Amino acid sequence: MAGKKDYYEVLGVSRNASADEIKKSYRGLARKYHPDVNKEADAEEKFKEVKEAYDTLSDDQKRARYDQYGHEDPMAGFGGGAGGADFGGGFGDIFDMFFGGGGNRRDPNAPQRGNDLQYTMTIEFKEAVFGKETDITIPRTETCDTCHGNGAKPGSKIDTCSVCHGSGQQEVAQNTPFGRIVNRRACSNCGGRGKIIRERCTTCGGNGQVKRQRKIHVKIPAGVDDGSQLRVSGEGESGARGGPNGDLYLVLRVKSHDFFEREGDDIYCEVPLTFAQAALGDEIEIPTLTEKVKLKIPSGTQTGTFFRLKGKGVPKLRGYGQGDQHVKVTVVTPTQLTDDQKELLRQFASKNGEETSSEHHESIFERMKKAFRGE
Repeated sequence: MAGKKDYYEVLGVSRNASADEIKKSYRGLARKYHPDVNKEADAEEKFKEVKEAYDTLSDDQKRARYDQYGHEDPMAGFGGGAGGADFGGGFGDIFDMFFGGGGNRRDPNAPQRGNDLQYTMTIEFKEAVFGKETDITIPRTETCDTCHGNGAKPGSKIDTCSVCHGSGQQEVAQNTPFGRIVNRRACSNCGGRGKIIRERCTTCGGNGQVKRQRKIHVKIPAGVDDGSQLRVSGEGESGARGGPNGDLYLVLRVKSHDFFEREGDDIYCEVPLTFAQAALGDEIEIPTLTEKVKLKIPSGTQTGTFFRLKGKGVPKLRGYGQGDQHVKVTVVTPTQLTDDQKELLRQFASKNGEETSSEHHESIFERMKKAFRGE
């Protein structure tokens, strides 16, 4: 028992967590580690560990004993008694039956909900902004169309189990310190189905379910972002014995854009300005997500200045309105100047009292080198 993890730690809940908190945590972890979804080597072991923790903490009687004794419950596995009787299922099962805990056991014939599925989908930048409708194809388990889920060959006879008489359960009498207890278990003859199939369906092999590639139409709302998850109700795997289908969860991966960058509902971009535009001012054309708009650049604009285009960002996924677009301007220094252009710039610098002689001019890179040298 020393190697077992604390059940509360396994489920990631506090010791005073409510029943709803325990159930919510279990559902999330069970979905995460279910072997049909998670293909990691240790996923099945983690799934069993999570289920074992939930089976204990979801039962008030078992949880009370666990809180008192932990994994070293002296009542667990109790054996012996009058005449050395074998208690089979363990003292924990007998305790539950005696005090009514057995009423919470799952009926093996009850409808069972299908498993949830997860599908990772890559979309373009603007598809995430404006939304899209598309078809995807996923592999999933579905009810067999040939036998309609009963597992029998069409036209063949399905007999009621002679051992459990169709209940799917066997009654096993056990002698305990509290007296004679009748415990109910899944029937060993029919596997808890209550029916005996003489001729199995050739399509599903008697399982009642088959694996298929299913095309599903999905709607991606405007405003989703990288990592967003969407639930498509009822498009998971089919349930058993008439149970409802599970759900499909879409995990979205959004490609980057060459010009736009996104932060939340806001869009950012960078545009170049010539020296003359920045110094004298201008009106330039800016691309947005939907159209081109005019942006007025005031005279004397410095490189790195941001301008805001209100309402030109991403539609809000939850709520109304849109984010903004932020435009950063960068003044581009010309690299190929004629002699006349250079002379005009020298005259301009001279009138501003600026030194332009190469003997006195140092580039920013030279000044950085000197700073590193401690000069």
